[in-house]
Amino acid sequence: MPSDPVRRPLVSLSIPVLNEADNLGALYARLVALGERMADRCDLEFVFTDNHSDDATWMMLERLAAADPRVRALRFSRNFGFQNSILTNYLHTRGDAVLQIDADLQDPPELLEQFFDEWQQGHHVVYGIRRKRPEGWAVNTFRKVGYWAIDKVSEFPIPRDVGDFRLVDRAVIEVLSKMRNPNPYLRGMIAGLGFNQTGIAYDRDPRTGGISKFNVARLMRLGLTAVLNHSTVPLRMASFFGIVMLFFSLVAALYYVVLRFTQPDLPRGFVSIQVMILFGFGLNAFLLGIIGEYLLRIYRVIRLDPIAIVEKSLNIQASELKL
Repeated sequence: MPSDPVRRPLVSLSIPVLNEADNLGALYARLVALGERMADRCDLEFVFTDNHSDDATWMMLERLAAADPRVRALRFSRNFGFQNSILTNYLHTRGDAVLQIDADLQDPPELLEQFFDEWQQGHHVVYGIRRKRPEGWAVNTFRKVGYWAIDKVSEFPIPRDVGDFRLVDRAVIEVLSKMRNPNPYLRGMIAGLGFNQTGIAYDRDPRTGGISKFNVARLMRLGLTAVLNHSTVPLRMASFFGIVMLFFSLVAALYYVVLRFTQPDLPRGFVSIQVMILFGFGLNAFLLGIIGEYLLRIYRVIRLDPIAIVEKSLNIQASELKL
C-alpha cells in the first residue's frame, strides 16, 4: 500500500511475451483504456520482458515505447523461461503494486480494478482463481490433479486453480528481489512468503491470437519444479522406501537362513535372488534420480547463474538493470 495518501499510487503491469505479435495490438488498446478508466485512482506503467521472440514482437514494442513512455521493455539474449521472465519483470517495475498478466488476454486486465480495491483494503497479494477455462476436459483435469498434488506435498499451502495472474505489493517484490533462485516457481515462492493474501474468482477467456506456449511437457516440467522447489516430500519418500526395503531385505534374509537349516537339500533360489537384485537396482536408480534433482538445484544456486541476460531495453536505463 502506498505510504503517501496524497500521491496517486503507481501500478506496474508486468507482461512477459514470447512471439505475441498477434496479441500486442489488442492488449495495448485494452491497457490504454484501462489506464483512462482508472486515471483518477492510479497511474500505470507497462513493463514487458521479451523472451527472445523471433517474430515482430520486439519491433512492435519499439514502436509502442517510442510513442508512449509508460511502455518499458527488456529483450533477453535467449529464452530463459516463463518464470524467469516474470521474476525479471518484477525486479524492473517501479510501481507501488505490480499486476502480472499474460499477453494472450486470457486473463482480463480489467480485473485490475477489483484487485486494486482489495490491495487498498490491506491485502499484499491478490490472485485470480480460475473458475472456468477454455480448454479441453483432459487438460483441465490434468491441471486440477497437478494443482492438488503440488498443494498436498508443499511445505505450505499453495492456492489451487491459481496461475500467475496476481497483484502484489511492493513489499513482496522487495522480498522476492533477495531470493535469487535460478529456477524459480513464483506461485510457490509468493504463497510461502505469507503476508495478507486473498483471491478473486474469474472465468478465463480464449486466446485472442497465436498459440499457447505451454504444452503438456512444459506443464510437467513446471510441476516438477514446483514440487522440488517447495517440498521435501520426495527426499523423505526416498528415506521411507529405503527403510522399507531394508526391512524386507532383513525379513527375506532371515527367512532363507531358517529355510537353509530346516531343509538342507533345498536348491538355491536363483529366480528369487535375481528378482530381488533387479528390484533393488530399480529402486536405487529411482531414489538416486530424486536425490540428483535436488543436487542439480543446489548446483545451480552455487553456480549463480543469472536470472536472465538482457540484450536490449526500451525506456529502461542501463543503471536500472538489476540482474
